[in-house]
Amino acid sequence: MAATPAPPTAPPKPTWDPRKGEPPFPWLRPTIRIRLTLLYGGMFLIAGILLLSIIYLLAAQALHDGGSGQSFRVSGTNIDITSETCPQLNSATTNDQLNDMLKQCNAVQRQHALDDLLSRSLGALLGLAIIAFAFGYAMAGRVLSPLGRITRTARAVAGSDLSRRIELDGPDDELKELADTFDDMLERLQRAFTAQQRFVGNASHELRTPLAINRTLLEVHLSDPGAPVELQQLGRTLLSTNERSEQLVEGLLLLARSDNQIVERGPVDLAEVATQAIDQVHGEAQAKGVQIRGGRKPAVVQGNGVLLERIALNLVQNAVRYNVPEDGWVEVTTDVEHGQAVLVVSNTGPVVPAYEIDNLFEPFRRLRTERTGSDKGVGLGLSIVRSVARAHGGHIYAQPREGGGLVMRVTFPI
Repeated sequence: MAATPAPPTAPPKPTWDPRKGEPPFPWLRPTIRIRLTLLYGGMFLIAGILLLSIIYLLAAQALHDGGSGQSFRVSGTNIDITSETCPQLNSATTNDQLNDMLKQCNAVQRQHALDDLLSRSLGALLGLAIIAFAFGYAMAGRVLSPLGRITRTARAVAGSDLSRRIELDGPDDELKELADTFDDMLERLQRAFTAQQRFVGNASHELRTPLAINRTLLEVHLSDPGAPVELQQLGRTLLSTNERSEQLVEGLLLLARSDNQIVERGPVDLAEVATQAIDQVHGEAQAKGVQIRGGRKPAVVQGNGVLLERIALNLVQNAVRYNVPEDGWVEVTTDVEHGQAVLVVSNTGPVVPAYEIDNLFEPFRRLRTERTGSDKGVGLGLSIVRSVARAHGGHIYAQPREGGGLVMRVTFPI
């Protein structure tokens, strides 16, 4: 029996999010341009050091060989020798002392010549290294400029502007091939999203219409006072099933629409949408004996008001429906923290294991069950919340509450 292949590992997460702007220290980020500059400049610096070492060794060898074949001796009397480099020559009293001092002076002058050569060469090398690094940085920027266009286009596409194209001009090299491939991918994505939008629009009409007709027919039959009791019971069952199907269709269509970025945005106060959601769930909460509390401070974000209200409504409905039988409560708060708008919904309820948190956000999944089958919903509430939050550039975090229940925290950029 063949072994089951291991699932592919997820790619590493990026160290910084492009949607949040530049990192705190952009010059410390090892970009390709910086690495190419260091590579060009480092290679020039190493070559310059090697060349300087060779020149220094050759000059030292030449001075040593040129001086070893010659010897200066002084004989006779009444010889006056002065030197600014070797002033001690004037202190010699005998010819032997003078000859020794001449040898020492010759060695000192050779060392001075080598030191002067080394200092001048190092200065020239430093100047050329600065020029080489600057030239390498400029050339790296010129070579990598197409990658900048690709990056800017990719960020524009991340904002749901699928009509953008790179359209890179220039030689038919690897960068142009990458840009053309990226343009082809964007073209296919735009066609796919356009087809998806048409499908959602058509499905919205084709699925809602027969369900609405069925509901109307069932309500008409149920309004007949002369209908048998068995028929009325069957009609109520079918009406409940039809209502559940309508909720499922609405949830699926909303999930499909909210998977993309929101193009039309406006200022929306999370405190206002949370209050509206609480008003809609107030009757159900009273029937179940659940108290809704919490302070809501203004937190204005840019987004779609209907979809953001859906987030608050789904979270509050889940918090009310999945609660304890007696003395339950739901706390709904909104605030601005660390430059982000925050919506927090906490509730009492059954104990939720930490390993079950991720499953709650999957469509048609509930706690400790693989598929939906209760009267609490169609199993799309949290999936819709996560999808709408992502479409607004936000995130949702779920955490088990000590003593039972959950703490749902949704953050949005301001």
